[in-house]
Amino acid sequence: MSVQQEIVPTLRRHVFPTELGPCTVRVQRGTRGQCAASGTPDVYFHGAAGSWTTFRALLDGAPARDRILLDLPGWGESTNGARLEQFSIEAMARAVTGVLNALGYRRWNLVGHSMGGFLALHMAAARPGQTASVATISATTFGVSRASRAPLRGLHGHPAFTGMLLAMRALAALGPAGTALVRTIATTPLMGTLMSPFFADPGVISPAVIRDLGDDARPASFSAAARAAAQYDFSQWRGIRCPVLAIRGDSDVFTPESDVVRLAEIVPHTWTATILNCGHFAHIEQRDQVRLLLEELWRRTGDALAVTTGPA
Repeated sequence: MSVQQEIVPTLRRHVFPTELGPCTVRVQRGTRGQCAASGTPDVYFHGAAGSWTTFRALLDGAPARDRILLDLPGWGESTNGARLEQFSIEAMARAVTGVLNALGYRRWNLVGHSMGGFLALHMAAARPGQTASVATISATTFGVSRASRAPLRGLHGHPAFTGMLLAMRALAALGPAGTALVRTIATTPLMGTLMSPFFADPGVISPAVIRDLGDDARPASFSAAARAAAQYDFSQWRGIRCPVLAIRGDSDVFTPESDVVRLAEIVPHTWTATILNCGHFAHIEQRDQVRLLLEELWRRTGDALAVTTGPA
């Protein structure tokens, strides 16, 4: 049951209790007018340094199906009361499934960026009958898991992620002061320099986008997500039955090509796509290409009418 809600333009905000703490959700109703019980929504999971707002670039049209955008427990508006000591990929999947069921949904298309792609793949394995499709955008999977288990070795094989992990752990040790420091840096040109490796052409990224990414950083939550990735058993993904689209940018410093190749070897029905002139945030840098790929995935699943049906 929703314990709080408010209306934001085209989005209805809900807050649900979960085993990991409150989960804030925004729902955008689709133009098909289906009730939740009979509809298959598109559900968006952000990354370990994000929130639902990282998907804003994909939301400028009226959706055919319902859209569900979450601030996962520990991130965005779901930070207060988060139980990070209990965090695991499995626990987060249970929390999200409970939220979707509380909203009345029994089947869904999942779209996940970075850590959110990791979560989407686990949900597809844990809930194969309820997951119609998965699209991952620069999912942080095998390489990140190895680097999280052995950060010193990760500095050689996965330097961008390992450097960020060590920085986040140091900031998390400072408590609220660490988060405050990140937000202060986000208001300065330094944040653009720190974020530049994540984009193929950082010069064209809006300063407002950079500030938002800085504001979304949660050092303790990022560290908890890395611990969960380090302990994960990837053999579970052999149980995924739905179509999977794995997107990465050709300049992605977090998701190497070897990760998507290995994913395709483990998970049947995986389709991989590398976007040129793109880094870790394809949905920001190359949103039109991401939309086309999502439309093609949903067409392949037999649930066409994808991202938009016209202007908002």
